[in-house]
Amino acid sequence: MKAIVSRALALGLPLIGLLMASACSEQRVVPAPKPSPTSTPAPPPQRHVPDWREARATPGDWVWSNAGGRSAATFAQGLFSLRCEQGNVVLARRGSGEGPVPMSISTSAMTRTLSGAGSANEIAVTLPARDPLLDAMAFSRGHFAVEVAGLTTLYVPSWPEVSRVIEDCR
Repeated sequence: MKAIVSRALALGLPLIGLLMASACSEQRVVPAPKPSPTSTPAPPPQRHVPDWREARATPGDWVWSNAGGRSAATFAQGLFSLRCEQGNVVLARRGSGEGPVPMSISTSAMTRTLSGAGSANEIAVTLPARDPLLDAMAFSRGHFAVEVAGLTTLYVPSWPEVSRVIEDCR
């Protein structure tokens, strides 16, 4: 029996020593990799904003008239109009507004934001008949855009009626 105990101690002691040594050692935690300082975050996905020049023209036709000796053209049954008043061309967008209301006109040659006068029926901008924006509207490729805050953007065709009012006013 003495031989069995000494044999058990001879085999068990090293095993007990290993177990005790492993209980005292620290557990190693591997940190997550850090991003390299030269890497940049991916940019957010770009939202495609259509170019106004590719937009379809607003449905409607231009109608020119010479009411009371004043040259005038209306588009889409009065949705937008040009009229000559005392050597000035009035651009009017149907809608209501109060006080100064910004109106932006975009043509193939230029974009300009104007200050329109709002009323119960329209937002109107008055320009001298020789203003370069009027020529840009008349010669814009296909159509021009009329934007007024709170109203649908109009894509108005550049038909001869636009030039007619401008020329009659000069």
